[in-house]
Amino acid sequence: MMTAETQGGRFPRLLQAAIDAFSLPDLRAKILFTLALLALYRFASHIPLPGIDQDQLDVLFDSNQLLGFLDLFSGGALSRMSIVALGVFPYITASIVMQLLTPVIPALQEISREGESGRAKMNRFVHWLTVPIALAQGYGQLVLLQQSNVVAFVGFSGDALLPTLAALISIVAGTLFLVWLGELITEKGIGNGISLIIFAGIVAGFPGLLAAGFLDRDNFLGIGFFAIIGVLIIA
Repeated sequence: MMTAETQGGRFPRLLQAAIDAFSLPDLRAKILFTLALLALYRFASHIPLPGIDQDQLDVLFDSNQLLGFLDLFSGGALSRMSIVALGVFPYITASIVMQLLTPVIPALQEISREGESGRAKMNRFVHWLTVPIALAQGYGQLVLLQQSNVVAFVGFSGDALLPTLAALISIVAGTLFLVWLGELITEKGIGNGISLIIFAGIVAGFPGLLAAGFLDRDNFLGIGFFAIIGVLIIA
C-alpha cells in the first residue's frame, strides 16, 4: 500500500524526470515539436466558421448546460463554432466502425492480416470514412444552429447553397487537419497524437469552466473540488 510519504516523494521525482527530459536533445526536440503542434491546434480553435452569429451562439450556450459540458471536450471550439468544432471525434467514430466491420466482412479480415501494409490500408479506409461522418455531423450541427438563429440559412438550394457548402467544407477540413496534426505528433512527437489533442482540448477548457461555474459564485468549496478533479485528469 502506498504511504503518504511515498506519494509525497513521487512529485519531486516527476519534476526531476521532466528536467532530465529537456537535457536530452532528441527528447527535447520531440517535446517542443508536440507542444508547437498543440499550440497550432489551439490557434485553429479560434477560427470561426463563416456565417456564424456569435451573439446568438453565446445565448444558446448560456441556456443549454449540456452544450456547455460538450464544449469542455472541445476546449471552447464548440462555443465559438470554429472550424475544428467537431474535433477528432469523426475520426474516432470511423475507427470504431471499422473495428466493428472487420470481424464480419471477410475482405477486411484478409486485409487486417497483411501486417504493416494491411494496417496502412485499414488506416486509409478510416480516413476515407472520416469524411462522410464529418459531413453528416457537421450538417446536423448546422441544422441545430439554424433552429437557434445562429446561422441564417442551411440547405442545398437557393441562397443557402454557398454558405452551407462553405461551412461544411470548413468543418471537414478542420477535422482532417486535426487528424493530420495527431498523426504528426504520434510519428515525430511524444505519445499518441489523437489522445493528446483531446486532452489538450479538455485542459484548455478548464479555466473558463472554473471561472463561469465557481469563481462567479464565490463557491470556494467547489473551487477546491474542481481543482482536485483537474489535477487528477492531468495526472
